[in-house]
Amino acid sequence: MFVPFLSTCTAHLGNLILQWNHTHCEPQNKVTVVLGAQWGDEGKGKVVDLLAMDADIVCRCQGGNNAGHTVVVDSVEYDFHLLPSGVLNKKAVSFIGNGVVIHLPGLFEEAEKNLHKGKGWEERLKISDRAHIVFNFHQAVDGIQEQQRQQQEGKNLGTTKKGIGPAYSSKAARNGLRVCDLVSDFKVFEEKFRMLAEHFLTMYPNLNVDVDSELQQLKGYAERLRPLVTDGVYFMHKALTGPSKKILVEGANAALLDIDFGTYPFVTSSNCTVGGVCTGLGVPPSYVGRVYGVVKAYTTRVGVGAFPTEQNNETGDLLQSRGREFGVTTGRRRRCGWLDLILVRYAHMVNGFSAIALTKLDILDALPEIKVGVAYKVDGQPLPSFPANMDVLTRVTVEYKTLPGWCCSTEAARSFEDLPPQAQSYIQFIEDFLQVPVKWVGVGKSRESMIKLF
Repeated sequence: MFVPFLSTCTAHLGNLILQWNHTHCEPQNKVTVVLGAQWGDEGKGKVVDLLAMDADIVCRCQGGNNAGHTVVVDSVEYDFHLLPSGVLNKKAVSFIGNGVVIHLPGLFEEAEKNLHKGKGWEERLKISDRAHIVFNFHQAVDGIQEQQRQQQEGKNLGTTKKGIGPAYSSKAARNGLRVCDLVSDFKVFEEKFRMLAEHFLTMYPNLNVDVDSELQQLKGYAERLRPLVTDGVYFMHKALTGPSKKILVEGANAALLDIDFGTYPFVTSSNCTVGGVCTGLGVPPSYVGRVYGVVKAYTTRVGVGAFPTEQNNETGDLLQSRGREFGVTTGRRRRCGWLDLILVRYAHMVNGFSAIALTKLDILDALPEIKVGVAYKVDGQPLPSFPANMDVLTRVTVEYKTLPGWCCSTEAARSFEDLPPQAQSYIQFIEDFLQVPVKWVGVGKSRESMIKLF
């Protein structure tokens, strides 16, 4: 008599437990992600700056000071390399995650530069204890390796020589040193540091390394760093599962520079696609919300590597001049060409963009006609997707769609309707091709010049 009753109660209790678990396992907060959809320099900093104004936490998840964001606020220009652009928001916490490799002299130099512009930062900056450190000898090795490539192969990778590749190599080889090592027992850190320096000296006998001097410098940095260091996994978990917070992740570099999905070997040394958010912050995939891809209205690339829509002509010169296309980090002149939608569509396949921010539309104001790359062919045969093999990419011919230019300034536009009809058509063509909506359009350098479409 009681068995069916007990069975019913047990089943009911089981359902209640499952419902409770389901309710309490649902993400309380999700991260919003901003990623570059080309070869970098798309204007991610401006998009991040807009979103960071309302954010509670702004995170960097990968890369190092080889990346650069420029933000203009109240006519003051800020160049960020390691610090999240959100550091300008005095109400937000800026967090540097475990996937970032940190050159401490570069970090503090950048922080002081912004401090001198009236932006306090130490009280609102957190750094993951699991982040790896870039040492001066990593940078020296980076330069030597680039020189060797030039001598042996007659070409280089176009590295920034910031030590990023060698630092990630140390991480993968499991002899790298992390922030937690530096702020713990310094004698233990010193022993590991000397072993790592000796490792590189064995490989590069002519390496210029002043171990004692760098150790003295690092000891000073340890004291400054200690108050900023936190358990990054616990920090993010608390932020994601606690009271409602707006959490923003700014990607460095871009999709086509990703170590796995980029134009290898002419790439960076980290995952700068959406997967890097999870591995570089300790964020579960279920907590990733909107992913915004930033697309420049034309295409640029720094350094060497295949570039199908590059224009080595007056058009390329015009884009370079009007767009002031020089690298924030290196100062190198950027190569310029037409917008390559095959490339951007590939970036969307990898990242699953929720929407796009189209930047620097105003640079096209002077062009009577505008071309857009819409298909690749090799040896007369269409390519179904973006090729992994760079020998193939260097041989592609591009099929273009020619659209009319507007030959008037868009810089004063503050709504979609303010834009010339031809510019509106350009935006709509991009949306139709990618099947992704354009949420913002940039027509200048200031915050106010980002037009929000929806």
